[in-house]
Amino acid sequence: MEESAAPIYTPGETSDAGTENDLYHRWKRLAWKIERALDQRKKEDDLIYNISLRIPDVHRKVNEEAYTPQVISIGPFHHRSSKLQFMENYKLRCLENFMKRANTSLMDLVGHVFVGEHFLRAFYEGTIEIESDDLIQMILVDACFIIEFFLKNFSGPKNWTLDDTIELKPWLISRMKLDLILFENQLPFNIIQTLYEKLVPREFPSMYPSSFLELAFNFFRAHNLQNIPHDQIGKHEVIHFLDLLRHFNLPRHRNLQERSYGNVVRKMYCASQLAEAGLKFQPISGGSLLDVRFSEGVLEIPSFPLDNTTEIYARNIMAWEQCAYPDEAYVTDYFMMLDFLINTGKDVDLLVQEGILVKGPGTNSRTTLPTNLCTGISHWGINDDYGDICRQLVDFRKKHWYVILKSSLRKDYFRTPWMGAATIGAIFLLILTLIQTVCTVISIFM
Repeated sequence: MEESAAPIYTPGETSDAGTENDLYHRWKRLAWKIERALDQRKKEDDLIYNISLRIPDVHRKVNEEAYTPQVISIGPFHHRSSKLQFMENYKLRCLENFMKRANTSLMDLVGHVFVGEHFLRAFYEGTIEIESDDLIQMILVDACFIIEFFLKNFSGPKNWTLDDTIELKPWLISRMKLDLILFENQLPFNIIQTLYEKLVPREFPSMYPSSFLELAFNFFRAHNLQNIPHDQIGKHEVIHFLDLLRHFNLPRHRNLQERSYGNVVRKMYCASQLAEAGLKFQPISGGSLLDVRFSEGVLEIPSFPLDNTTEIYARNIMAWEQCAYPDEAYVTDYFMMLDFLINTGKDVDLLVQEGILVKGPGTNSRTTLPTNLCTGISHWGINDDYGDICRQLVDFRKKHWYVILKSSLRKDYFRTPWMGAATIGAIFLLILTLIQTVCTVISIFM
């Protein structure tokens, strides 16, 4: 009789004992289903960070092309894109090469991916609509392609086959490298590492890099501006390639600056406006993007490459921080600072001239950063040092109003010797006219 008190309803609502019993069992089944859902959620939380690998619509709408792969699909989100199918045969060839290189069977490789299927589904939000066999095949093929592609890049052209040179044109390789860092084109790093371990022979360990992390460091070395050694970052700290690029931009010893909720920059002047007030820009090379300093009229700011891929890089890494590191969006802070400084192409030209933005060889002279780079990015806070510097820069311009006035006069009236002479002549004529007017007024009343 103790069980009959469990249902939450007012006794006496029905006199049918059978109905009460049915209600109780129905509620019990429902509670059991919800409990299973809660347990499943806990398991997924234990397996993977509770983050999304889909670009939020607020970012995608600003520039969809910046997040969309152009030549190769990695993972499930763009797997069925018709324009990317031409690379699938090459991926399968890489799988065959990997099996020969590792001297292993397809059954063995499938087994390594199969045991991680639950993890993979959690990694991709747990909502991907793809059959189990198709998912395992796709991940295996993509992971083996990445390993082979990275090894070919590591060993150099001497180990490229005729098929490689026919299929992989220079422009295609360049775009493939860019596609591999896109937000929605990622594989879990640990799955690739597990397969890579099949390669490293115990008797000849020097034949390949000791870990896939070391191999990835080599492949993305152009992004490692601080030259961080591969053994300074643990392989379990890296979620995927885009996450690795974020690590490259943080301080080497992880002395991260404080961030305060609500530390929002309300007002900031662009680069050309600050330069008018006499501000000097000093680029910093080889440091973390957090190393921004302001002292005695000089803004020291880390330099950053500016080429045709910079916008894609910036948008994807900021979107990743918004989803995975909302409280530690330090790379986003840097691009927000650039966004504050850039209002027009004139500001970009100034930052290029001062060495803050560094154009590489062959970069189009019209290459620039858009003024809407940080549209859709959360502005709830910025690291405390950056916030203080922004406020100091605003005060600097206000205090140097006389420099701005002098600069404006020089720009508008003394840009050339002829303009200067004309301006002085006009002033002199104005003074004579004023004197004549005063003399005329005096003569009338005398």
